[in-house]
Amino acid sequence: MPQNQSPQSLNILVVDDEINIRKTLAISLETDGHHVTAVSNARDAAAEAAKKSHDLAFVDLRLGLDDGLNLIPELLAQSPWMRIVIITAHGSIDSAVETMKRGASDYLTKPFTPGQVKLVVERVARLRALELQVADLEQIVGQSKGEPILKTDNPAMQRAISLARQVAVSETTVLIRGESGTGKGVIARAIHAWSNRAERPMSTISCPTLSPQLLESELFGHARGAFTGAVRDNIGRIAACDGGILFLDEIGDLPLELQPKLLRFLQDREYERVGESRTRRADVRVIAATHVDLESAVRAGKFREDLLYRIKVIQLDLPPLRDRLEDLTMLAERFLSETRGGKPIAGFTPEAIEALKRYNWPGNLRELHNVIERAMFLCQNHSIGVDFPPPRCHRRKSATPSHWKSWKKSTSAVFWQNPSRLKKPPRCWESTSQRSTAAGASTAFEFPLYIIVQFAIALKHAPCILHDGGN
Repeated sequence: MPQNQSPQSLNILVVDDEINIRKTLAISLETDGHHVTAVSNARDAAAEAAKKSHDLAFVDLRLGLDDGLNLIPELLAQSPWMRIVIITAHGSIDSAVETMKRGASDYLTKPFTPGQVKLVVERVARLRALELQVADLEQIVGQSKGEPILKTDNPAMQRAISLARQVAVSETTVLIRGESGTGKGVIARAIHAWSNRAERPMSTISCPTLSPQLLESELFGHARGAFTGAVRDNIGRIAACDGGILFLDEIGDLPLELQPKLLRFLQDREYERVGESRTRRADVRVIAATHVDLESAVRAGKFREDLLYRIKVIQLDLPPLRDRLEDLTMLAERFLSETRGGKPIAGFTPEAIEALKRYNWPGNLRELHNVIERAMFLCQNHSIGVDFPPPRCHRRKSATPSHWKSWKKSTSAVFWQNPSRLKKPPRCWESTSQRSTAAGASTAFEFPLYIIVQFAIALKHAPCILHDGGN
């Protein structure tokens, strides 16, 4: 839908083979401040729809040898938000029902009055105004969800945000790298909001979620009949966000057979729809994101090296949440405010915050949001305590190499001199059954793995220990 007009001014297409009807409608609509394009046949109507977006179309049911009903799907394929009004001198209940089935929104019989036309146009203008309001609200909600990640005390994240602001005003391709859940999509939306294309649409495609055929169709579009199930034209995401930004999420999973076609579009801004030979052009800026090591994918033959160079003009690296512990309290409180839903919860106890900081967060921001939402629903107190984060948030971090070295150093001599004094190893060497031992339960071990390891180490150093004992 065009975003640069007032809600009262519509782009209207008039399709009628009678010149008097075309002129009368055009004069009446232009007098009310609308932009009107009038054509006499289906072919010209399709051409005008391909060149320019329209909000409303008046289509004659009979266009000489053509059937106006067959034009409805073609117009909707070019502009899905378009309202189509069928006009005819041969009105009947059956034809009215059929037009609605094909996608028309209204039906006028000739002769119609200027008042009837005005009522139809005013109704479409109100619907369009509501759609613009919904789009604005969605953008506001999207920006509010992005605020937590964009407020940071972490130096690496500050550098990434600063670079994102710098490249936003350019037209260069950006590659955002980071683990799953680190906020790559939020950064992409922020670049769109800061860019000169902020008033134009932004479209997102998740590359792993579609099969190669559907992904190609969704990205570049297809012609009707291009493959089984293609019952109508699809303009594709590239055409839908012409003048705006296309965000390719998880581009590392883009099928190899589609990569040359994307590379050509990035270089020349040209492409063809599936099932068509006509070359089209589009002014679209591309932002890509991935958690995959693309350099390794290139070496493995799963990703084209020339495509990597093309998308990696500017690279933003987002740190994982485990490296942003200085932000964790702020993020947790912000997520709590988003999910509180009127519940009188003041915040977190210090013990709960410490439990959150001890966890490794493999799912990053997405996992933190889910943990906070779960704790909020289960909490019956004024503050979320240490009992409410899931058990996994209470896990200790794995033993470091220094822990292992000090334990190993003391193992050999102790084993031979006094086996009963064996020290318990770092937690990473405990068996599953030992980790789940309840507090107060017996601490006896059923020949666990670490004793076997200690024995092996002791055997390795046995000669020197026996020699010392001989002295």
